[in-house]
Amino acid sequence: MSEYLPIFLMIVVGVAFASLSLVASNLLSPKRPTSAKLAPYECGIVPTVEPAERFPVKFYLIAMIFIVFDIEIIFLYPWAVVFNQLHTFGLIEMGVFAVAVAIAFYYLMANGALSWGPINKLRRQ
Repeated sequence: MSEYLPIFLMIVVGVAFASLSLVASNLLSPKRPTSAKLAPYECGIVPTVEPAERFPVKFYLIAMIFIVFDIEIIFLYPWAVVFNQLHTFGLIEMGVFAVAVAIAFYYLMANGALSWGPINKLRRQ
C-alpha cells in the first residue's frame, strides 16, 4: 500500500490545486463586463451580425475522427513493439480493435463527416 501513497498524494494535490485555482479566480477577478468583453472574438474581426444558425454537427464529427484515429495510433504502437511476444492472441485482439475502429469510421463517413469544403459546395450547385 505504501507504493501507492505518492500517487494518491499527487492526485490530491492536483485536485486541490485545480479547485483552489477556480475558487480564487472566481473570487478575486474583477467583474466589469462590457459589450466588447462579451462579444465573441474571432481573428480580430468584429462581428456585425449574429450568426443565423448554430455550428453544424460536422465540426463535432471531424473531432470524433481525430479522436478515433488518435486512439488507434496510441494503441497500435505498443502492440507493434511487442507483436512477436503476443502471437495469435495479439493478432486476434488487434483484429477486434481494428474492426471497432472501422465501425466508428464507417459511422462517421455515413453521417458525412468528410463531405465538406469547396468541392462539395460546387457539386451541390
